[in-house]
Amino acid sequence: MVTQSNMQLKPQQKTTVAKPGSVEQKWYIVDATDCTLGHLASKIAMVLMGKHRPQYTPHVDTGEFVIVINAEKVKMSGRKLEHRHYTWYNGYHRQKIESYGERLERKPTDLVLLAVKRMLPKKNTLARHMLTKLKVYAGSDHPHQAQAPIPAPFGHKAS
Repeated sequence: MVTQSNMQLKPQQKTTVAKPGSVEQKWYIVDATDCTLGHLASKIAMVLMGKHRPQYTPHVDTGEFVIVINAEKVKMSGRKLEHRHYTWYNGYHRQKIESYGERLERKPTDLVLLAVKRMLPKKNTLARHMLTKLKVYAGSDHPHQAQAPIPAPFGHKAS
């Protein structure tokens, strides 16, 4: 039998909620060479949203900046480069269709950018703000050396 004299009260734990501007944002760099597009995009989306942090708050931007280099060397499993297509409406009576392989040759940064965009929250101003923190480059050069980016804990380690 438990009595009040021998019962110990535990201190209440406090829930922390991040406030805008209170979270320090780092810059990560990811080398997309020989990385699978879907795996890479899901890891980048988690970092952009801030779900890798213990201070994650859904309505506050707690994510980091991500620089993706060598986007032209991203891989897809199977024959998806030939069989999957992007479609968009162009104002005429039909849609434009372009395979992933054709898009990779024409605009190599679009594959990574659109894959990450589809993994962020939908139709949300916060999601659009998160997407502006993603910088994708086809080659290995980028203009963000002043931010001193850290190699990301996923993908290939970029130098």
